Amino acid sequence: MPTATRKATERSSRFGFAFIGVLLIAVNLRVSFVSVGPVLGNISSDLQLSSAAAGLLTGLPLIAFAVFSPVAPAFASRLGLDRALWLSLLILASGIVLRSIPVSGLIWVGTALIGLAIAFLNVLVPSLVKRDFPTRVSQITGSYTATQAAFAAIGAAVVVPVAQTSPAGWRLALGIWVGLALIAMAVLLPWLRRHASDTVRVSKPEATYRSPWSSALGWQVTLFMGLQSIAFYVLMAWLPTIEQSRGVSATTAGLHLSVFLLVSVFASLAAGGILHRGADQRLMSFTSGALTFVTFVGLPVAPDLTLLWVLLGAIGCGSLIVIALSLFSLRTVNYPQAAALSGMAQSVGYGLGAVGPVMFGGLRDLSGDWTLPLLVTAAIMAMLALTGVLAGRDRVISGP
Repeated sequence: MPTATRKATERSSRFGFAFIGVLLIAVNLRVSFVSVGPVLGNISSDLQLSSAAAGLLTGLPLIAFAVFSPVAPAFASRLGLDRALWLSLLILASGIVLRSIPVSGLIWVGTALIGLAIAFLNVLVPSLVKRDFPTRVSQITGSYTATQAAFAAIGAAVVVPVAQTSPAGWRLALGIWVGLALIAMAVLLPWLRRHASDTVRVSKPEATYRSPWSSALGWQVTLFMGLQSIAFYVLMAWLPTIEQSRGVSATTAGLHLSVFLLVSVFASLAAGGILHRGADQRLMSFTSGALTFVTFVGLPVAPDLTLLWVLLGAIGCGSLIVIALSLFSLRTVNYPQAAALSGMAQSVGYGLGAVGPVMFGGLRDLSGDWTLPLLVTAAIMAMLALTGVLAGRDRVISGP
């Protein structure tokens, strides 16, 4: 075989293996914690949890995302990116197992470990994309975002039937997801050798970078990440309740939420394919933010068109998360800086994402109906669209 052909084959093989690795990590990014919601009643009954404790159990991963995301870049710098990813999967697998063991208190330990692991994986995957796919950032980001959303939807759909048909109930339904983590670990294990010198390379002068915490552009990307997370988590938390309060059946409200998740998967894939084609990301960031603005204005103004607002919101949210994650790579000079920006943006972003539904509920209690919280969220989405114009400009965080 000619040398050029052999090298091209090797490059294609490495690309394919790396892409599979990214997707295998992606399938683990949501499913292990979104699958808790459908069986939360069973968990609360079995463990005699109060409503506040049950709420804390579901919110614990988000708290972990906010707390541990800034630590992930140092973790990767110390161990090397690939080792850090693999060990994060190991922590995730351990957390899933511990959460399902019928020993008092382990559900909290396991859930905390799951949050820690996913926080690290969330931060480090954009860095991996920056390193291994520098010319295909948006396409790869769209693919892995759609993959994690699709598996989250699958997990939410199958966890109840598994819990109902197994003597182990919810413990088995939540424990089965350890299989996905173990598969990813097994496939990625040989990959560790290829980048065994990561730690050395991170310490070289060419890998130095300016901290995004001291950059206006870094804060613009961070704010964009945070505001778009508010849109998603508010809709996830409150859309079914809003619809049911207006006379929509629980079944129909659940169907609308499923439509939202399904459409967002395709929106993520489409955004990944479109994002790299323009000179920058301003137009797409603004347009996607504008769709969420229209969604939150439309829900109180024209409630009879709820399905339309659900579709527009799904397109907007599905696109926004791909844009936000892509910006971690597109606005940085190297993959260590991408990890640092990812850690910063996801720490603040998930903090805002956790606060958003609480603020929304507080405004509902204050006003007595849904109009005020929906319009206030619409105003936040207007800020998101304007922030997207700033974060979407074609520039990078300058060097040290």
